[in-house]
Amino acid sequence: MRSIGEMARDSGLSVSALRFYDRAGVLVPAWVDPVSGYRWYGPEQCEEARLLTRLRRAGMPLPDIRLVLAGWSGADTDLVRKLLQAHLRRLELGLSDARSEFSAVRALLEGREKPMTSLRTAAVRLTVPAAELAAALDAVRFAAGTDPELPMLGGVLFDIEGEALRVVATDRYRMAVARARATGHDGVREQVIVPAPLADAMRALLSGEDGDGPVRLSVDGDRVTLEAGDRQASGQRLDHDFPDYRRLVRLPSGRRAVVDVLAFREALETGPVRTSETPGPDGAPCDLSVLRPAADGTVTVCADGEGDADDQNHVAVNREFLLDALAAGARDRLVLEFGAPTAPLAVRRPDAEDTFSLLMPVRLEN
Repeated sequence: MRSIGEMARDSGLSVSALRFYDRAGVLVPAWVDPVSGYRWYGPEQCEEARLLTRLRRAGMPLPDIRLVLAGWSGADTDLVRKLLQAHLRRLELGLSDARSEFSAVRALLEGREKPMTSLRTAAVRLTVPAAELAAALDAVRFAAGTDPELPMLGGVLFDIEGEALRVVATDRYRMAVARARATGHDGVREQVIVPAPLADAMRALLSGEDGDGPVRLSVDGDRVTLEAGDRQASGQRLDHDFPDYRRLVRLPSGRRAVVDVLAFREALETGPVRTSETPGPDGAPCDLSVLRPAADGTVTVCADGEGDADDQNHVAVNREFLLDALAAGARDRLVLEFGAPTAPLAVRRPDAEDTFSLLMPVRLEN
């Protein structure tokens, strides 16, 4: 017999995933201690757990997996083969439908694409308070993308308009926006995507600057330069267009809760987690924190069995992403703004509404 911890180690499933599959009736422990409630698994269940993992990666729904596991050890494998074949047909049909829809979308895109110019000709000069630009980079850098298939997200957007420099980063799963004052630019709106390594070099340059002193940001064609005294960080901008982030941050007002960051971090780090059935950005399952705001302004980190998929008063988010957002918030107290379970969770500073991050929710499976 294996304990739940040993089963997690040997099967590759996390403890929270094993608990989830027990509640779902998919992989039920061979024995549960009636006093402690501790789960114990039989020798053959490790193979079943590994099989379950493969089937979930292939997108098979839980009801079908339950039947596959039930018929796996039997002499007649006809049911298992038919379930596998039926799921494969569903995947093939889904792929065919997706190809058809994508072809239609591409046709629409080709009909509206603007001629692309390989040479950027903009010339922009502005000054920014060093401390404000440093704080803005610190607030958004964690959300920059690393997917080589989406190079336009692999940097930090500098959105220059009027007397404001907005700094934005997103990897699709989260987005962060910050603002710094800017002077010297009175032309049209200009957007520049600064590659992540160059953004890091700019931040390092700012570390030695007087917080109240200005630094100079310039854009000449395809090059962007930050100057601080006699030192500078310069490089080539990314030759891509950033998505229209403004339409992505227009959220209906939701329920707000002010959290003490230190106490909330401790609750997240030591509290219960779920394992996502949907792979995260790195392709692996991620730990989720399920949050429920209360009418009195408090936020609860839900335990196993609470906040299931039909519960409309919760949101499930990637725990690591939420911890990153709390650190980037750089305040002792932050505002969490909850909408529907399918709406992003907003993390805002109480004293600076234009500096915030958004975390996409993760769907819980019942």
